[in-house]
Amino acid sequence: MTKLLRRLVLPTVVLLSLLAFAWPLLIQSGNNAGLATTAFLVLMPVLVTLVLQHSIRNGLDPRQIAMLGALIAINAVARLLGAGTAGLETVFFLILIGGYAFGAAFGYLIGAGSLLVSALLSGGVGPWLPYQMMAAGLLGLLAGKLPKPSSMNAKRLILSAYAAPAAYTYGGLMTLWNWPLFAGQGGALGYAAGATIGENLMRFFGFELATGGILWDTGRAVITVLLVWLTAPALLTTLNRAARRAGFEN
Repeated sequence: MTKLLRRLVLPTVVLLSLLAFAWPLLIQSGNNAGLATTAFLVLMPVLVTLVLQHSIRNGLDPRQIAMLGALIAINAVARLLGAGTAGLETVFFLILIGGYAFGAAFGYLIGAGSLLVSALLSGGVGPWLPYQMMAAGLLGLLAGKLPKPSSMNAKRLILSAYAAPAAYTYGGLMTLWNWPLFAGQGGALGYAAGATIGENLMRFFGFELATGGILWDTGRAVITVLLVWLTAPALLTTLNRAARRAGFEN
């Protein structure tokens, strides 16, 4: 039973995170929007705690905690190097590579921690921050579940192929949670409380196209794929060696 519960932790985190973003497609009344967003803001620390407990029960030790802190600090600074203009952000490639090298739970913590620390450094703290942390955490978690062939070239191809949909997913999730706030209700592109999931998805995709969200996400996808492709061989070699020394089982 204990092993089963441990195996359910990460799938539960993924499910709850996706529900946090998909609330506009699920609630039946626009009057519940404030309650929904507040509830999921509270959910973020719960998810991080779940993943931390999961990691500790699986043997997270001081060496691994030090490794996690170092990667979060490096990535937080790396994020500051990207202006974010046209989606050109430099934070995601290390989340993906770190999650791939150290595993799903570690990837979630790198993603969430990097966005938190970089926001504190840059003053980018706001109601959007928990959602940024959840979205980035999901990217790192799923990177840890990717296939790991023996060939470095194959690993590089897998990570690079994952980087583009991951970047688009991050952008789509971040737009989805606040879409009703920006688009309002009604109209061809606005949120329609009580409509079917399919109807609201069509409205949402129309909003993404009309506001240029897809173009912004394309910039993020291009820079993430490029950075992963250029750095993956060297970083994976270094991080895999560090993972073995720190006792990671991935």
